[in-house]
Amino acid sequence: MTTAATYHEPGNTPAGTLFVAFELSEKTWKLGFTTGHGQKPRERTVTARQQERVLDEIAQAKRRLRLPDTAPVVSCYEAGREGFWLHRFLQGHGITNHVVDSSAIEVNRRRRRAKSDGLDVRKLLSMLMRYAQGERQVWQVVKVPSVEAADHRHLHRDLETLKQERASTTTRILGLLSSQGLRVTSLTKLPEQLEALRLWDGSPVPPGLRRRVGLDHGIGHIRLVEVDSEEREVAPPIPKSPQTSNVASDRKIAPPRLSRRAG
Repeated sequence: MTTAATYHEPGNTPAGTLFVAFELSEKTWKLGFTTGHGQKPRERTVTARQQERVLDEIAQAKRRLRLPDTAPVVSCYEAGREGFWLHRFLQGHGITNHVVDSSAIEVNRRRRRAKSDGLDVRKLLSMLMRYAQGERQVWQVVKVPSVEAADHRHLHRDLETLKQERASTTTRILGLLSSQGLRVTSLTKLPEQLEALRLWDGSPVPPGLRRRVGLDHGIGHIRLVEVDSEEREVAPPIPKSPQTSNVASDRKIAPPRLSRRAG
């Protein structure tokens, strides 16, 4: 059972609030708890991603720090390793959580460089309390996307990955042929061109090289089909009006081609 989180604007945090900071790593999470400045933080280490253990430590911290079970909880962690699932989990249990951009965290001005390494849990706690008191410059809070928006991003990232893999395959094919002094104008009909290509001495393309190029060409074709499928999913075609449907159906659509040519 989940509970809706009660959001508190910075500078409007009620007294008796439990502040929680997460220092995340792959195997363990360090949790820091306090109710305000001047109090020695309570620190606990738990196995990473043990959700019930996190809730249990929060409940124990309330008891140790003499807070009622209903005391509000405000937490934070640095964006990165755990994405946003932890944020949604905490919010779902009534905890006001902030995911902070580690590259925008305030650092010592004498250093004059962006923060790049992880902050320890005590530093995060201190900055969380300052942020809760209204100091907005201490860090930048990440805008957490909805589950649907985050899922849609995977389609765009998959599409970019496929395009990069397709370009790499094309470059590899052209490089293999170029190493033998061979050049093709297009990869659309590469198998037929391989049969006709001749080396410097008039001999045909060696069978090993032909197999290698043919394999890469097959991979490139698969990537082309995958890119076409992803593009259709990312940007579905606009339904055609009755007036244009007949015209569109009469057009012949050329098969997709690799955009890179031998130079």
